[in-house]
Amino acid sequence: MTAAMVEHQQDSEGRPWDYLLHTWQELDVPEGWRAEIDEGQIVLVPPPHAHHNGIADLVQQCLYRGLPDGLGIYQTLGVHVTPLDKLYVPDLVVMPRELIVAADPDTSDPMDAADALLIVEITSKGNAREDRTKKYRAYARAGVPMYLLIDRFDTRGAMATLFTEPNEDGTFKRSDAVPFGKPLTLPEPFGTMLPTDGFPV
Repeated sequence: MTAAMVEHQQDSEGRPWDYLLHTWQELDVPEGWRAEIDEGQIVLVPPPHAHHNGIADLVQQCLYRGLPDGLGIYQTLGVHVTPLDKLYVPDLVVMPRELIVAADPDTSDPMDAADALLIVEITSKGNAREDRTKKYRAYARAGVPMYLLIDRFDTRGAMATLFTEPNEDGTFKRSDAVPFGKPLTLPEPFGTMLPTDGFPV
């Protein structure tokens, strides 16, 4: 990850978040890269490895099989973690389609992370720690009901972990972890099993 040099600045009315958000909206990010706001700075995330994309594809295919009407699966969707003034671009976000349709067409404002039903992050070598710690805490604080962390670099071996029941203290009450090769139960509204045996390491 690379931090852009726009940290600790403010807009004309002294609002650092508004300045960062405006800068984020105006960025011309190279194709395949993502820009996120974390710890008061804009961070550029390089394109992921092909295995990362392969996992995202398999997860998305599985989710589509049991996806209830009215929900959509989105890639490269910016989500604002309002309690912490962070902005992330998860690998996959499941959110009501009506919220996407209702978004202002004249702005590139991020969606509220609290409106997501499921957020999926797939670790890369350079960002695994952030996905396990910062993003875990941020999504819990935002009240995201389900956070699926697919961690190819877990010290126990490649693991898929579903965190549920978020707390305002930045933790999830429940976690269900399986090693790659075993299925992971995704509860309602999905009500399906996520096979992980095809995930490349």
